[in-house]
Amino acid sequence: MAHLGADDHVVRLRDGRSLGFAQYGDPDGVVVVNAHGGLVGRLDVSAARPFAEQAGVRLISPDRPGIGLSDRLPGRTLLDWADDISELLDQLGIERFSTMGWSMGGQYAATLGYAMPTRVRRVAIIAGALPLTEPGVFSQLPLFDRMYTRLSQGAPWVARQCFRTMALMARAAPTLNGRLATWGLGGADASVLRSEGFDSFSAMSYEGLRRPSGVVDDYRTWLLPWGFAPEDIDVPVDVWSGTEDPLVPSAWGDELAQRIPNATHCRRTGGHFVAHLHFAELLDTLTS
Repeated sequence: MAHLGADDHVVRLRDGRSLGFAQYGDPDGVVVVNAHGGLVGRLDVSAARPFAEQAGVRLISPDRPGIGLSDRLPGRTLLDWADDISELLDQLGIERFSTMGWSMGGQYAATLGYAMPTRVRRVAIIAGALPLTEPGVFSQLPLFDRMYTRLSQGAPWVARQCFRTMALMARAAPTLNGRLATWGLGGADASVLRSEGFDSFSAMSYEGLRRPSGVVDDYRTWLLPWGFAPEDIDVPVDVWSGTEDPLVPSAWGDELAQRIPNATHCRRTGGHFVAHLHFAELLDTLTS
């Protein structure tokens, strides 16, 4: 088990697994549950702390199974995540909440909206993907994600070694790791990484990557059927897209917003890290 930071917490689920999460902002505030992106974990919204404090938001960011502080659940599905979050919030005495998910986490936020319609106030899907099982979607992913998805499926031992190497790089050479990350991103995202600090980015990356089997699980799970269609989500949804996102096709945000019945498309300046430029508006929308 990793050392727990001041913001970190762990609960024990009914099946005996540990579920870890970070908490930021106002402990008595309106609850927003974050679904972290891929190759990162619960720390991916740590930069939102001052905005959560100002907005009176209790921002809860769990690690998915096998990531960070959370135990694995081999063969997990998206809907298993909804069961875990329901149990977590029951233990915390929380009934109603909003949820946000960035990048790979977008489908997990969508899942909470679908599976828990009486508890979820509003959903934000930020730089998220369409279901990868739909025709033509997987082929539009960046080469990096296609490669690690296929490795995680067909050669998980190779994928684990790759993720282990990434984790070691993030820990041993955080500045170099941050600089290398900017090379694969556009100018808007590179500016976010520089302004928030390469050390912070690399600490977030290390915590998300240090348990390679969980990262393999993440890549295997996101290629499974969702278990529902975007059209089946009944709660209000905001689809957030960065106008300079180099990783997510702009058409995906348009299509999600068209297919989800009560959805709004929020196009904003920025890249894949678009939320980092608009945390105040994002949290205000989720809690208004």
